[in-house]
Amino acid sequence: MSDLEEFHHELIADIQGDADVLGLVTVEAFFEKVGELLTEAGELDGASRAYFGDAIAGHQARIDGYGGDPRDGDGILSLVLCDFSITDDVRLIYKNDLQTLLNRLYRFLKASLDRGFRERIQDHRYAFGVADLIATTWKDIEKIKLIIVSNADSRTQADAANVKDLDGKPVTLSVWDLKRLKQYMEQGQARANLIIDFDRDFGGSVPLLAASGSDSSLESYLAVIPGIQLAAIYDKWGPRLLEANVRSFLQARGKVNQGIRNTIRDEPHMFFSYNNGLSATADAIEMEQTDQGLQLVRADNLQIVNGGQTTASLHAARKAFAEQLDRVHVQMKLTIVPREQSELVVPRISEYANSQNKVNAADFFANHPFHIRTEELSRKVLARGEDGYRDTKWFYERARGQYADERGRRTIAERKRFDAEFPRSQFLTKTDLAKFENTWACMPHIVSLGAQKNFAEFAKHIGKRWGSEGAAFDELWFRRMIAKTIIFRATEKLVSGAEWYEGGYRANIVTYAIAKLVHDAEEREMVVDLDAVWRYQDVSPDLKTALLVAAAEAQDVITHPPEGVRNFSEWAKKQACWKGLEDRELSYPEEIDRVLISPDLANERAREARADKAVETSVEAELEVHRLGAAFWAEARNWARERGLLSPRENGVLETCAAIPSKMPSDKQCAIAMSALKKLQDEGFSHASLELTS
Repeated sequence: MSDLEEFHHELIADIQGDADVLGLVTVEAFFEKVGELLTEAGELDGASRAYFGDAIAGHQARIDGYGGDPRDGDGILSLVLCDFSITDDVRLIYKNDLQTLLNRLYRFLKASLDRGFRERIQDHRYAFGVADLIATTWKDIEKIKLIIVSNADSRTQADAANVKDLDGKPVTLSVWDLKRLKQYMEQGQARANLIIDFDRDFGGSVPLLAASGSDSSLESYLAVIPGIQLAAIYDKWGPRLLEANVRSFLQARGKVNQGIRNTIRDEPHMFFSYNNGLSATADAIEMEQTDQGLQLVRADNLQIVNGGQTTASLHAARKAFAEQLDRVHVQMKLTIVPREQSELVVPRISEYANSQNKVNAADFFANHPFHIRTEELSRKVLARGEDGYRDTKWFYERARGQYADERGRRTIAERKRFDAEFPRSQFLTKTDLAKFENTWACMPHIVSLGAQKNFAEFAKHIGKRWGSEGAAFDELWFRRMIAKTIIFRATEKLVSGAEWYEGGYRANIVTYAIAKLVHDAEEREMVVDLDAVWRYQDVSPDLKTALLVAAAEAQDVITHPPEGVRNFSEWAKKQACWKGLEDRELSYPEEIDRVLISPDLANERAREARADKAVETSVEAELEVHRLGAAFWAEARNWARERGLLSPRENGVLETCAAIPSKMPSDKQCAIAMSALKKLQDEGFSHASLELTS
């Protein structure tokens, strides 16, 4: 069985499992899964389900969802069609098959501009909502992106190819087939087909100057790119051109910088002098030597890691200041990073390139200490297994593809042990964590904005909470965060199976329901007992009953917006929607008191847990110091002295440890010794005794 065939079977099993648990048809479960992936990859700002499948004038039309209000996304309207089938073998789709799917999606787009069609489908609530959105925002739409997602293997190149324009507006097609889904889910490669041919597609090659020596591990170049050319490239590829963390940053900060805009308008000839330019990476490039010097002809998987606002602002100026844009030139530092090194190197380049920003995307890269701490906790904190005996763990994926990589590099027997230790149901990503935490922070309207925008908002707040060392993010925090995860996923199942559930908007209902329960508990000066949820790895019947009460009310608020608001998904993104639910008085059953505790009790448990952990850590440090022995500490002391790495206090403690047993370090000194050792290891110190514990 090939890797693609194995992925095909695993994907179908995942979709069927999600559909069974959540009470969905398989194509709905497929849309939910790929919607999250497309959002994370930058293809969409958010994914909202809106199904229509019927004939229009004798020809089939189809849509499965859309990417939100185009007025909130650079004037880009994104429509999604899902092609999902359960088959034993990997399906193949060819050019004609793809054209058929494209025609169905295009037909719905075109029909949405017809008042008669919209009136006929008013009973199709979700389809009418997106058709009405298309019609009412048409004047603000600058570009239409049609996205086809399939669990078949496409045998034709269609990604980002131009299709027939509509009413003078450009329409593009993006195809995510089985191979591309596999690449992204396992390796985070959303840009597998992002090939920029400057010479063929964007008006000409770009002057290039080699900036790295022969001894450099990575090739680097300096380029000067015309502003009109950069804007055209962004117009075609959009946010996918931006490295993921930069994309999140722009969503948090707003895309168009007023200062950049003013320079384009008033002093375009000074843009090169005033602007810091771009930092970018590429998997590979094609160059040619001409009479004018070295020229950049093509770049594979170009990513802008610094200069996202510059790029977005130039794109925004295309229409307003087209004449001035011809006089704008932008400097670009380009580093060639082979794909196998990209996961490690590109985020670092991005972090350092963005470090001059006061609040920047670098604050929350995948290698930020918060994510590293959470990952470490997820690999060691034990949770109660389903049978009550075999302990399991929750796998936190700090970077896309970690779970698949950890599992894939094992033998079949080792995979079984891995699956028992880290069940597939106990897996969460950075965007999942942000969704759960912001829901608990009573911000369901922010969660409803979509994974990336919600993550950007979460990053701003968590960065401040982290502080210098992130002491608050310990095992107790992790256990309570997982309890929130369990509650969120349980609520998804409850809503799907509820008699009152009308279908649709489940994601919005869930985040609103939990936020409402948290808010109402606080109004009673109580909190939900997360420790009990963690202890049993389940939600009690009493808590489920309370969640259903809040969820029913959440559906009512979301599906009954003020007069004139016809798109419920967009209504759920407004603070006024949350205010409407927040202010309602609900009648919970008396049993709710069993699942709530006082904040004082919750804080007391936290103090006790942290005190117990401090004692445990102290004992572990003392045992380890003595296990390593005097000779080891003498070597560590000498290595540190030669390099001047430790403080006088730390040197003194290592001196004491090197004199064991004639001198015995105290428990406090043992803690200092282990902290100093960690510092030395970070600087490159190694020893055979340390490998025994690694």
